[in-house]
Amino acid sequence: MIEGMFVDNIMMHSETRVYPVEPQETAGLELGSQAIYRYSLRESSYPTLSIVEDIQDSQGNKIEPGHYELALSDERDFLILIQAKKAIAIIPVFKVEVDMSRYEQVRDKKALKRELKEKKEIAKTNRKREKQGMPPVNEEQDIYQEASIEYQPAGQYYLIKYERGDTRAWGAIK
Repeated sequence: MIEGMFVDNIMMHSETRVYPVEPQETAGLELGSQAIYRYSLRESSYPTLSIVEDIQDSQGNKIEPGHYELALSDERDFLILIQAKKAIAIIPVFKVEVDMSRYEQVRDKKALKRELKEKKEIAKTNRKREKQGMPPVNEEQDIYQEASIEYQPAGQYYLIKYERGDTRAWGAIK
């Protein structure tokens, strides 16, 4: 009991912790100004699926708990579970939906004019930022993406929901 108290108390002080509680500046550089932060690769364009418990199939293969990227195949008939750029599992898709409301806006002349005006404003802002030595504004818009998994006790399978932009897909692991 004394030993547990000692460990609890010593881990509360930032000077004795293995890693500091908050990031600290190193050698006079501000956090985030180093090249590793400024010029790093973009985040993944796939939604992240968090698996909390082991998933095992009838052949004894199992998916360990963790965070995975979930991608939809080009033919839209499989969901691909990816970890560290390696495919871990391929899940069959039983339903796909595509929201067509965005495609109607493409043909609308008012929407095209509005989009052209926004692009001109972004270009103007980027020219001003360039004169000041600032990085340009990212022209790409964020794409809504979500992935979830839930166990269905009635059918004894895991239901995986994938949503990215205007596409939704549902897959199952038995």
